[in-house]
Amino acid sequence: MALSECLFSPPFPPRPLGEDCAPAGARTGDKLTDSQTNIAPRAEDQTVTATVTLNDQREAYALLGANDANLRRMRELTRAKLIARGETVTITGDAADVEGAERMVRDALDVVRSGGELTPDSLLRSARLSSEGRSLAAETQVNGLTLPRGLKPKTPGQKLYLDLINESDITFGVGPAGTGKTYMAVAMAVQALKAKKVKRIILTRPAVEAGEKLGFLPGDLQAKIDPYLRPLYDSLQDMLDQEKFEAYLTSGVIEIAPLAFMRGRTLNDAFIILDEAQNTTGEQMKMFLTRMGFSSKVVVTGDVTQIDLPRHVTSGLAVAKRVLSQIEGIGWHEFTEVDVVRHPLVGRIIKAYDAAEQAEEDRRAARRGELASIPEHEHD
Repeated sequence: MALSECLFSPPFPPRPLGEDCAPAGARTGDKLTDSQTNIAPRAEDQTVTATVTLNDQREAYALLGANDANLRRMRELTRAKLIARGETVTITGDAADVEGAERMVRDALDVVRSGGELTPDSLLRSARLSSEGRSLAAETQVNGLTLPRGLKPKTPGQKLYLDLINESDITFGVGPAGTGKTYMAVAMAVQALKAKKVKRIILTRPAVEAGEKLGFLPGDLQAKIDPYLRPLYDSLQDMLDQEKFEAYLTSGVIEIAPLAFMRGRTLNDAFIILDEAQNTTGEQMKMFLTRMGFSSKVVVTGDVTQIDLPRHVTSGLAVAKRVLSQIEGIGWHEFTEVDVVRHPLVGRIIKAYDAAEQAEEDRRAARRGELASIPEHEHD
């Protein structure tokens, strides 16, 4: 599928992918301190030219991307011609094309200047938002928060999720893999610890056996459960220096443990994250949520399409949604494939599976309806 087909409506009309475009050229030139946009018509060919001037070489590199990857994506998203030289991006073409392309470049520049990371994928999301009159920079800005490693939400959905965590005592983040629901929750936990809003971080997961019995795995108990908890270690190590991370683990400031270890405890002054919550039972979910003590914050993450429980066991996450979704103080955010920030193919895979599962459910419902319509004596 052509990239142009991914867009809802053309805020900057998509250029056919096979159309030739001008090379990026060398990015060198005199330093300019003010961004300027000048549009001048050229009577001889009825085209319009817009010029966007950047502040410096660093800003140009962030906007255009490594090896001009972002520039190539922007060219794919418009019929206008984009040429980058030094700290200037020149846009030429029909007036409507140039206007849309300039808006795209300006929005991308806003993302860079707000400290966000610009990638070819985020430019696609920016295009979709622009078609709705929205801005990626504005909708991914988290007010009043500085996350570890300069982390920024990459989609409006992630931004809403972070706002919800900030405002709610308990937040549920539900959605497919690759949406950043656990990673962003860990970032919020580290931020809260550094800001002294909490005294410790507690991360937990249900140790679902996923086809292997724990008793048959090699090693002691810690060695048996570590593989289930490894994704949580990885997220924390991305956000903390190794020395500090190990010191926090040793002192108990950070605790990573299976869900069963939470039983019988009251957790005060803590940021508590339950990951893979779709693999809890209803009883386990109730047990976990009632561990919350004073001055604590809880985040529960999961994906109801990835349940590893036995077929006859209802997911505690599904029960929680039915029972708790209307309770004040509990936030609930659902991600979609639009929020997936992994390889673009992952989002399409998720969408295809969702469609297949919905079709299967529709077939089952139709079959149940057919059986219900058969007179009772014909069942004999």
